[in-house]
Amino acid sequence: MLKLIGKIFLVTFMISFTSNANAKYDKVFYDFNIKSINGENINLNEYKNKVVLIVNLASYCGFTNQYGDLQELWDSYKNKNFIVLGIPSNSFNQEKDNEKEIKEFCEVNFNITFPMTSIYDVKGDNAHEIYKWANENYGNSAIPKWNFYKILINNYGKIEETYSSLTKPNSSKLIKKIESLIK
Repeated sequence: MLKLIGKIFLVTFMISFTSNANAKYDKVFYDFNIKSINGENINLNEYKNKVVLIVNLASYCGFTNQYGDLQELWDSYKNKNFIVLGIPSNSFNQEKDNEKEIKEFCEVNFNITFPMTSIYDVKGDNAHEIYKWANENYGNSAIPKWNFYKILINNYGKIEETYSSLTKPNSSKLIKKIESLIK
């Protein structure tokens, strides 16, 4: 009986992290707006038909060195209908206090030129509507577990895949997926 309960728990746990392949997608990624790090509105419809990698960022995280890899990814694919969109977040208590400090940190330390947004929550009730949409349409695997969590949006505006913070932006599995989508 104990083994059966353990198996039921394991299956339930595993299902909670699977994607929602049958999502209805009443909205797609391009239907949203978000504020840039400079306070200007970004109409994500401007990214229509492009592949987008959204990444929740933090300046004081052990994964902060991924900024450099994200910039390299952006430099390599920005002319091939690909966008890196950085979303600073203090959801894990590791981000600076304001956009000006974040922008300066990123420019001085990593020469960041990819688009970045204002500071937003990426999980919970106060999460930006993009993250709520991702959860509704893709399930728990779309909820960032830590900083530098990655959500890959295909050129139809739907979630293609998610990647943990441990997956580096220059990892072969992420690069292969991006290249398969931008063809």
